[in-house]
Amino acid sequence: MLRSLFACVLVVAASGARAQSMPPQAEFYFDADASAMRPVLTLKDTGAVAIERLMRQVERRPEASLESAQLGHFGMATGQRDVASTFYRRALARLDPGNGLWRPVKWTYGWDLYRAGDAAGAWAQWSELSGRGVTASWMPPTYALVLWKLDRRDEAVRWYAAAVRSEPDQWATTDRYGQLLPQWSEEERATLAEVHAAWAANPPGWP
Repeated sequence: MLRSLFACVLVVAASGARAQSMPPQAEFYFDADASAMRPVLTLKDTGAVAIERLMRQVERRPEASLESAQLGHFGMATGQRDVASTFYRRALARLDPGNGLWRPVKWTYGWDLYRAGDAAGAWAQWSELSGRGVTASWMPPTYALVLWKLDRRDEAVRWYAAAVRSEPDQWATTDRYGQLLPQWSEEERATLAEVHAAWAANPPGWP
């Protein structure tokens, strides 16, 4: 099945991701942004027959962005990062920010990259989601996490400050991380706790 997944990549065209500049930080981040976090890429069936069927759909239909992204997510989960990224790029090349799939694909691809050890790639995906006037509540802690990993410590602390400004009862301490970030790993929550400590030592003002 894994060899077939690689073979499928050879017949699909990949395209580079769009670039987008980071807008200025907002004062508050309250938007739920449920569309970004829809689990549309999670496959109910990851058996060999189901994956082969999905690959045939992608081969036959160049416009099959959802199926391409699902294969990308599956490829990341099975350790085939290069192949997975090709499928993700193929999907994103056919999606624009107005498409309902654009946000969840970018969101999930970002997490897949981050958890594969590519914080820079994750930031490239997530930073584009802050455009179009969206001030999502997930952005400050997530951006703080990835920027800390990128050793952009001052920026990470400023993003953590945005989380505290928006929801001080939630983010002023680390006590609720398990409740607030149930899908994060212990390592990810520990990294955010490092950002919290830096913020607590010298909270930046606004603006």
